[in-house]
Amino acid sequence: MKAIYFNTGGTTDVLQHGEVESLSQCGDKQVLIRIKAAGINPIDCKIRTAPQRFPVTFPVIPGCDGAGIVESVGTQVKNFQPGDEVYFSQPGFNNRQGTYAEYVLVDASLLALKPRSLSFEQAAAAPLVFITAWEALHDRARLTKGQTVLIHAGAGGVGHAAIQLAKLAGAKVITTVSSEEKAHFVQQLGADYIINYRTHNVTAEVLQWTDGNGVDIAFDTVGPEVLQSCFGCVKPYGDVVTILQPSPETDWSEARKRNVRFSLELMLSPVLLELEEAKRYQGEILRQCAALFDENKLTVKIARTFALADAAAAQQYLEQNQPAGKIILAL
Repeated sequence: MKAIYFNTGGTTDVLQHGEVESLSQCGDKQVLIRIKAAGINPIDCKIRTAPQRFPVTFPVIPGCDGAGIVESVGTQVKNFQPGDEVYFSQPGFNNRQGTYAEYVLVDASLLALKPRSLSFEQAAAAPLVFITAWEALHDRARLTKGQTVLIHAGAGGVGHAAIQLAKLAGAKVITTVSSEEKAHFVQQLGADYIINYRTHNVTAEVLQWTDGNGVDIAFDTVGPEVLQSCFGCVKPYGDVVTILQPSPETDWSEARKRNVRFSLELMLSPVLLELEEAKRYQGEILRQCAALFDENKLTVKIARTFALADAAAAQQYLEQNQPAGKIILAL
């Protein structure tokens, strides 16, 4: 089968396009998927750059997100059958491989039927970012109706998913962007207050908009400097959630003073740690999201689509441009 793969870590130059060994028969709880589209996420680039940090097998086929058609199922799989159109997110850890390929073996517990209203390309853009945003807001921060949420980088993959989920839950949303184009995009998603972080002091703007109280939840999707600023934006006894590794230089004194509840969100954990119940939960999140997509209550934005052979250019585009929405490989 054709795939994108690499044998050593490095820049996008290490990515190769060619024939790799065809996949073997399904395991008892696996499903063989013929990939129609694959989503590109920042984690793909991190694995390519430093594969030694992850439990991958060489040659590495990158990619977590995928959408496609079921080709065959394992003996213990009862809820999927050949011909089903599905979508999923599965990192290529612990002897698995990724989605930048014509076929992939997927744990059945991670699968959900593709939203009928979405194309394969749209469906492939959704899983990782919507699972991440769902777990961060509902499970880590325990979002409730009427709360105010600060979502950093609202035009990004996780950010644009988080805005929609927060609004569906009845929250007020403050978000940060870097341009007028992105401000228009997040306004369409329902953001209540938009801050251009290039031209305004985010903490001052948040406190002004909340009458000096701060937000109930601050969601960091960017990294250490933004995480640090979250502690000054959240109200006492509020929540801060990050999807990035905090820096050793993080100053926790403001968080401690405010008695902030701090949470880490890593949607890769179910596969990384082989947690079957957590895998099933992520599959359930995708089933619920599929219903919301089909009810026109959620949307997913594709920034640009590339051919499988152009995966190196696609990853380079993601790293250099930080686009609004998701990058997709179409097969």
